[in-house]
Amino acid sequence: MLQGLALVALLIGAVAFIIVATAKLELHAFLTLLVAAYGTGLIAGVDPKKVATLVTDGFGSVLGYIGIVILAGTIIGTTLERSGAAIVIAETILGLVGEEHTTEVMAVTGSIVSIPVFCDSGFVILSGLNRAVAERSSLSLSTLGVALAGGLYVTHVFVPPTPGPIAAAGILGADVGLVMLTGLLVSVPVVFVAAKWADAVASNYHIDPNPETTIEDIKSEYGDLPSPTASFAPLLVPIALITLGSIASYPEAGNPAFVTGAPQRWLLFLGDPAVALVIGAFVAFGMVPTYKDEITDEWVSDGITNAAVILAVTGAGGAFGSVLAALPLKAFVQNTFGGLGVGLLAAFVIAAALKTALGSSTVAILTTASLVAPLLGSLGLASQWGKVFAVLAIGAGSMTVSHANDSYFWIITEFTDMEPQTAYQAWTLATLALGLASIVWIVVLRNAVQVSASLVG
Repeated sequence: MLQGLALVALLIGAVAFIIVATAKLELHAFLTLLVAAYGTGLIAGVDPKKVATLVTDGFGSVLGYIGIVILAGTIIGTTLERSGAAIVIAETILGLVGEEHTTEVMAVTGSIVSIPVFCDSGFVILSGLNRAVAERSSLSLSTLGVALAGGLYVTHVFVPPTPGPIAAAGILGADVGLVMLTGLLVSVPVVFVAAKWADAVASNYHIDPNPETTIEDIKSEYGDLPSPTASFAPLLVPIALITLGSIASYPEAGNPAFVTGAPQRWLLFLGDPAVALVIGAFVAFGMVPTYKDEITDEWVSDGITNAAVILAVTGAGGAFGSVLAALPLKAFVQNTFGGLGVGLLAAFVIAAALKTALGSSTVAILTTASLVAPLLGSLGLASQWGKVFAVLAIGAGSMTVSHANDSYFWIITEFTDMEPQTAYQAWTLATLALGLASIVWIVVLRNAVQVSASLVG
């Protein structure tokens, strides 16, 4: 079996293959990651039969951990989109905060909608509202467009059940509930960084909103819209249940119990991410005035169909990670980087390099997680919290930077009438700022957790 520098050269070759296959040859990420998994194992000298077993076991183990979460989250997202709840969320926040903070409102709205919905889908859904609000508030469409895009982007890479972070959690073995809660904590200041960047930089490029419809017209297209309470509930209920489950599991670390006995067992059950999101899916059915067949049939079927690609790519990422875990990488990394304390920064830089080269944040997250998983101990990230912050560091890198090879870049330009050269200034540089702000905040939070743990200990 290959060792040392020869093994590192093989890994570099595998990453180069992934970049060329997806970006140049346009081979689907599912097949690309599977070929990379098989090829890396065979070239490294692993027994062929073992390589086949590693791939299938890795594929199944990751999906077994997060498959239900992905499916339930996608159903929630589809229902939010089809029911018009995303529009209700935006208008509710605008009404509560006021139009004097319109930029912050659009960024926050994007961050909420993107928790179960892909950021590119969320931008398309909210683009009409974005134009109408820009016209009403006399702001440049570039300002609100970048604010909305930034808010959507932040939770897209940090907060499950968005596919990227939940796939990384599965590959690294991180607790999904802790990733969700800590991802939300990371997202809050970074969303406001997106809003401030929009006000300070994107506002320098004036684009007339030219709305084709008013807010009232947009609302009328959906017919009877759900209430604000019903619109927020599918998001807030699972988060609340997962939070309670995390509190109930606190005694497992040897600390005094907040709750014991049967109540604790029920909270642990309800707070399991899969259970919480299935409950959230049923709560989402309350977002329409009457219980229609299309919800349980068409909408749910569409959600499951949309999840199929996510599940396939996630499983392939797990297969690649399983093969890498079988290679003798730990000793090399320990000898080369041991004691340098660069674990989170290494995860960030790898993800950022792959994001810049590949364009896809999700593929960058999957590939980086697969590379980092067998090295967690050597990088000082093997603890429960280490894995959580590793997921978030990878997420920060995966949005650094968005440019012409990223489909999201072109969606933003198309729906904001922004010229590509303007988008490089207003949006691409914004993603660089968001990525750097995120990793700094993540390192600060991890140090705070370590200090707190040492004080408690």
